[in-house]
Amino acid sequence: MTTQIVILGGNGYLGRELTKLWLQKDALADFWILSRSGKNQLVDPRIHNRAVDLTDFEAVKQVLPAEIDYIVDLIGRPEKSPALSTQVNDQPAQLMRKLAETAHCQAMGFVGGQLGPKAFLKTKADLIQYLQQSDVPLAYVEPTLVYGAGRQDTMMKMVPLLTFLGRFSAKLKPVAVEVVVNQLYTQLMQLGHD
Repeated sequence: MTTQIVILGGNGYLGRELTKLWLQKDALADFWILSRSGKNQLVDPRIHNRAVDLTDFEAVKQVLPAEIDYIVDLIGRPEKSPALSTQVNDQPAQLMRKLAETAHCQAMGFVGGQLGPKAFLKTKADLIQYLQQSDVPLAYVEPTLVYGAGRQDTMMKMVPLLTFLGRFSAKLKPVAVEVVVNQLYTQLMQLGHD
């Protein structure tokens, strides 16, 4: 029986690595990667890319299969404007919960954080609490700075410094993307089989 997996924002470095790992572990997995662009570097007959507004529940429902087993929200970034933060961070998480509950998913997945602007970390922590209130179990990870898998932004310049500082505080130690996605995948599988 096919496992139907929905990944919100699955075109980024975390989404690509999670999809690659899951493809290797589950020969019967089908992926529905939802994003604004609908473009993905990964090409596989089991990957279905869809361009859709991730704040519009009805539009999202129309591009998905009737059955969904797992749904993961990988969308999120710090925003200075509270309104933009709500749109970028809160609304996709709220949509994920509604989809998961409607489809009676086995589990939801989410990425929080331990390093970054205080407002962003609070938003992520609040969203984890909100998602935990669902009857659909939540798997989540809260990494520090995630590196690897081709991530090339200004934050990557901090990896050497944080690697050094990480010797003194685990809250500063950067973590490889493979570690993050493996932790998330493992939790999702444990919740899905409970």
